[in-house]
Amino acid sequence: MNFSDFASLCYELEKTPSRLAKIAAAADYLRRLEPDEIRPGVAFLSGRPFPVSDPRTLDIGPGAFSHAAKVPEIETSARPSLTIKDVEDSFAQIAEATGKGSREQKYARLRELVEMASTHERPILFRLLHNELRIGLHDGLIQEAIARASGSELKIVRRAALFLSDLAEVASIALTQGEAGLRRVDIKLFIPLLPMLSELSQDFEEIFQAHNRETALEYKYDGARVQIHKDREQTRIWSRRLTEVTQSLPEIIDVARNHLQGESFILDAEVIATGSDGRPFPFQDLMRRFRRVHDIETAAGEIPLSLHLFDCLYLNGRSLIDEPYEARWRKLSEIAGGRHLASRKITGDKNEAESYLKESLAAGHEGLMAKALTSPYMPGNRGKLWFKVKPAETIDCVILAADRGSGRRRGWLSNYHLAVADNAGGYAPVGKTFKGLTDKQFVEMTTRLQALQTDDNGYTVTVRPEVVVEVAYNEIQHSPQYSSGFALRFARITRIRDDKSPAQITTLAELRSLYERQFLTKSRR
Repeated sequence: MNFSDFASLCYELEKTPSRLAKIAAAADYLRRLEPDEIRPGVAFLSGRPFPVSDPRTLDIGPGAFSHAAKVPEIETSARPSLTIKDVEDSFAQIAEATGKGSREQKYARLRELVEMASTHERPILFRLLHNELRIGLHDGLIQEAIARASGSELKIVRRAALFLSDLAEVASIALTQGEAGLRRVDIKLFIPLLPMLSELSQDFEEIFQAHNRETALEYKYDGARVQIHKDREQTRIWSRRLTEVTQSLPEIIDVARNHLQGESFILDAEVIATGSDGRPFPFQDLMRRFRRVHDIETAAGEIPLSLHLFDCLYLNGRSLIDEPYEARWRKLSEIAGGRHLASRKITGDKNEAESYLKESLAAGHEGLMAKALTSPYMPGNRGKLWFKVKPAETIDCVILAADRGSGRRRGWLSNYHLAVADNAGGYAPVGKTFKGLTDKQFVEMTTRLQALQTDDNGYTVTVRPEVVVEVAYNEIQHSPQYSSGFALRFARITRIRDDKSPAQITTLAELRSLYERQFLTKSRR
């Protein structure tokens, strides 16, 4: 398939509001792919240069993009047609350029690819390179398109997606082996599963009612969720985003190989970075460690990691995901020999639960997880079988600008640029968020901000700083990206504060004080 056909599909999907029309167009595209084009073709449709299960990254900075954007177009008659496979091969060459001179190699490969692209193809190519296709086709719609293109039941496609965690692989099986091939898909070592998710709650009575008056409370660690796969001497680890992080976590590999029992297993766990006082480092420090790919030994000395296991999904050749939580925990305890387990308490008493929450927070953790004792492990599922319990910190911010939405939010201003009051009568940016508002509020906010517009670059609309919002966050992080020096982690709007003026919002000095207060329970590097 020519890449121009893919580009045309993207332009069509971008302007198509109908969900059914999007599915039909995507299904037609999938049917036209050759077998060796399916994996890259579906990855591109998902807005990714590589399939989810492919650990490669392009690793090219903004300088390369800026340089590539200026590459002149080759005359039409002299330019061969660019195919899906051509783009896949070029991405592979860019990703695989390593060592001395790799930057120049990446630039050269990128330039060659851009030269081959027409003016029709280039915008879509650059969106792929930025991992921002913006065509309103989320994974759920792609699953429906796979089902339609392959003639398979949607529930069978969804089941396979839960086990494989990679729609490129699901599509490849569906389009070459049909529904029969999808039905053979099951949990498998070294293919990471989507993690089971939770709902947010701060009401223990609600939790006890949902869990038949008794629940298992676990510390909610402020760390990085990982999935550990082991088969005899081979051990590999994936992050919650299904990115392989094996090379970055040698001490966790050592624990899995030498301190956990079982010939083969798949475990769900949390990794946290800890200081010499045993308290966790801020999440930002942990992520810095996760991103290290060189000089890991030095990093391990600077930011030591600890492992907290909380679930067993597979043991010695047998899937456990349909077993109840309490049975899986017993298997996990046997594997761990009582070590490296998440701190846990089973209770149906509200006072005991609240006391345990305070204990977790005092130890520097985020809060608690509450899990139904009878719950199976449901990859990718979010529901009342698991709850997350943690108090939310909030500050008041003003909106400085908003980005135009895409997909379902197309036509709305829906990604809000947030700021606190600086020390000179102006505003200091602290991040962006598109979370927290209902569709009705998005529409109302769009109208409101358009009336306050002072500039528009085609993507971001700058506004007069008059709208105040209450913003919840998980953590305040140091950030060179914003002039405030700080960024809110997991920012989400909880209320529109029409009762407050911009003169009453949180100040930068107050934000700095909140940042410092975090270290009453966190370790500092």
